[in-house]
Order: sequence, then structure tokens, then C-alpha cells
Amino acid sequence: MLEEGDKAPDFTLPATGGNTISLSDFRGEKNVVLYFYPKDNSSGCSKEATSFRDLMPEFEKSDAVVIGVSADSLESHEKFARDYSLPFPLLSDQSKEVSTAYGVFKEKNMYGRKVMGIERTTLVIDKEGVIRKIWPKVKVEGHAEQVLDFVKTL
Repeated sequence: MLEEGDKAPDFTLPATGGNTISLSDFRGEKNVVLYFYPKDNSSGCSKEATSFRDLMPEFEKSDAVVIGVSADSLESHEKFARDYSLPFPLLSDQSKEVSTAYGVFKEKNMYGRKVMGIERTTLVIDKEGVIRKIWPKVKVEGHAEQVLDFVKTL
């Protein structure tokens, strides 16, 4: 598992809008809010995405980009982004390589059954590529505001 102070593993993934995004694209330029979420269009994930959406002007003022990552397909991401007017990229990690590298693809309990999936987790990565903060097992309510408050300190 990664820890605060570790160098964030670089990655390149397909993104909404027909782009490919690498973490290194932001090195020296922007702080990165990288949030991993389980599933497009589920209630918790929709609420989390719209919370980040609603605070985007504040994140931008704080020199930060927001990037969402799940194992859903790019087609699913495009629809999710369109349905909720998401102004930030969603990355498709169908191979789960990035989720695994970040330690967020793990065994979870779903209705009493053990399943493998992405544990809702947010990381703030500074302009030098260092993980400054990790929120594991995120509770959606008020989370985007917590992240914004932290980003403002960088």
C-alpha cells in the first residue's frame, strides 16, 4: 500500500473526451486530486462526482486538477460524464493495473459476500509527484470539501 510521502506511480490511461492522460502530464504544473470510485452511475459515485464538479472553480483557483478513475469502460464514462456534466476527465482502468498499483483494488464485503473491487479512495499528489494525502474508504458526504480544504494548503 502506498503511503503519504511516497512518489505516486506514473500511469497512462484512456480518458473521456478522446484523450489519453498520464500522471506525469501534470508534473511541475498542477496538483492532482486522483479519486478512485467503484462504479459509474451508482448513487454514491454520482454524488461524489457531482460534489467535485460543484467545487471545480475552487480546485482550479488552488492550482489543482481533479481526475476520476474506475474500472468501467470508456463508453460508460462518456455517458456518466455527459449525464452529470462533469468538467473533469474520467479514466478507464479496465485492466485494474493502476487501481492495483495504488492499492485500491481489493477484497470488499458486498451484502455479506466477498468481492474484488475498487475501494473508494482519494489521493492528493503535489506538483512534484509526491502523495501528500490519502483518504481510504471515503465517506462521500462532505468529502470533496475536505479535499479542497487540504489542496488549499499546498
